[in-house]
Amino acid sequence: MATEKTPAIVLRLVDFSESSCVVTLFTKDFGKIGALAKGARRPKGPFESALDLLAVCRIVFIQKSSDTLDLLTEAKLERRFRAAARDLSRLYAGYYVAELLQNLTDLGDPHPDLYDEAERTLESLDREGEVPDTVLQFEVTALRLLGFLPSLDTCVVCGKLVGGEGRVLFGQLAGGVLCRGCRGGQKQVVSLSEGVLDILRRLAGHDGMNKGIAIDRRSRGELRGLLNHYLANLMGRQPRMYKYMSFLRD
Repeated sequence: MATEKTPAIVLRLVDFSESSCVVTLFTKDFGKIGALAKGARRPKGPFESALDLLAVCRIVFIQKSSDTLDLLTEAKLERRFRAAARDLSRLYAGYYVAELLQNLTDLGDPHPDLYDEAERTLESLDREGEVPDTVLQFEVTALRLLGFLPSLDTCVVCGKLVGGEGRVLFGQLAGGVLCRGCRGGQKQVVSLSEGVLDILRRLAGHDGMNKGIAIDRRSRGELRGLLNHYLANLMGRQPRMYKYMSFLRD
């Protein structure tokens, strides 16, 4: 059994016994893992209070077979997520980032670029980043890096270039924009403004720049409606954190 080292973000903690817990971590080098942390609940346990939700730490773990939990042997805290002390919206947004990582990734499937984006997002939320726009950027970047980004330029059915018509059809179940000729028979189709579609393209990095994009309130509301439904369809349910996050539409 190999001993591995990697940076990690704590996504979930579940009590296992009086002294131990099961922890879900999103790691840079090994993707999402589930591990048993023996003694993690002791006041002076082996993990030096590093296993806080959303904390960034460096871990050492023993990789077990695919059908059993890994064994966490060491965790050293690098940065604690402290936003709850001053702003609940930042805390809820951080929980939402963890929920997306938990539900959109598979065990043992590494995505180092997504790890870096998640760490940057949590750091921004913990400081002075604009919460609604920071969350939007993470959602779109995560979809792109995981291969779930909807088609934003060509009809998802026939491949025809779409745009230049004022408003564009978007098929939530089809997975992207639709030309007028392919509208028939499609379910859960919504109409998007060209401006909002352009913002989505920029957030996805289609123009080579996906940071610092100014989004007006009206466009943000349209984007939120689109992404809320798209992610719910992708996950098979609505994310649990949505009910706490009305501030994302502001």
